Amino acid sequence: MDAMEAIYTRRSVRKYQNKPVPMELIEEAVKAAMFAPSARNQQPWDFIIIDKKELMDEVPEFSPHAGMSKGAPAGVLICFNKEYESAEGFFPQDLGAATQNLLLALHAGGLGAVWTGVYPREERMAGFVKMFNLPANVIPYAFVVIGYPEKAPEKADRFKKERVRYNKW
Repeated sequence: MDAMEAIYTRRSVRKYQNKPVPMELIEEAVKAAMFAPSARNQQPWDFIIIDKKELMDEVPEFSPHAGMSKGAPAGVLICFNKEYESAEGFFPQDLGAATQNLLLALHAGGLGAVWTGVYPREERMAGFVKMFNLPANVIPYAFVVIGYPEKAPEKADRFKKERVRYNKW
């Protein structure tokens, strides 16, 4: 799948087949996430790959919009590590870019995924910190739920020419 096709056809997938996801596909997507741009090339991220059912099923208890993780085969927690920060305040952009790369790589690999927000919601962050025993310098940013799509997502055209301006407002 070329880059433009991946961008145009990726959709949030919330229902998954009862089928395990090969770890190699997830690891390849995490590798792609690490190729995202970041301020001063600081790469302030760490990733936790989750493939234990009991952990996936527990997430909705503190992250209410991650209900689809119950029964999903896998997930990735994207974290900001303060120890890697060299451009203060830019980590939301850096980790957003990494998360998007992860989603595109998963889609290109034939998987479905959905980005569930964690940062800056304190109760969600606290839940992930506790669940994964994160050190004080690590802040959970986003949780991506992963699996083979139950059905192919519908195609959509999201381009809105009226929102494009040239040279000035």
